Amino acid sequence: MRTAICPGSFDPITLGHLNIIRRTARIFDEVVVLVMFNASKTSPMFTIDERVEQIGRVVAHLSNVTVESYGGLLAEYARRFEHPVIVKGLRASTDFENEFQMAQINKSINPALETMFLTSSEKYTFLSSSMVRELASYGADLSTFVPREVIGDIQKKAKRGK
Repeated sequence: MRTAICPGSFDPITLGHLNIIRRTARIFDEVVVLVMFNASKTSPMFTIDERVEQIGRVVAHLSNVTVESYGGLLAEYARRFEHPVIVKGLRASTDFENEFQMAQINKSINPALETMFLTSSEKYTFLSSSMVRELASYGADLSTFVPREVIGDIQKKAKRGK
């Protein structure tokens, strides 16, 4: 059984993330959406537990997808699987440079770990969680950016932030 791990901070999950998760679920037997802490991202909108719960609601219809969180190194987390593959979505060339570097580091820590890149669907190449947080702070319509299951959560957090 091949297991794919889709790691990220998902703060919040976007339709771009969901597109990568759905496509990964069609390719692999098992998919773990792994919510991770990102020290370089300050002031998260949601706690890790909130993100795990939200993503769980969004992917509930995908029978081979589970959601977990992890606070350590991705390469170490992947050791629990026999033939793990990290799947990362790429929006632009700058994503590739950063993700390629991370893939090399992960491979040096865990030689059994492979990384696969999926290019973003063209309609999501501009989309990021930080952009969604910014739009939410202005009360913008989020329906074309995030799954409907999390719109209310984002709007509540954005209102509290004002």
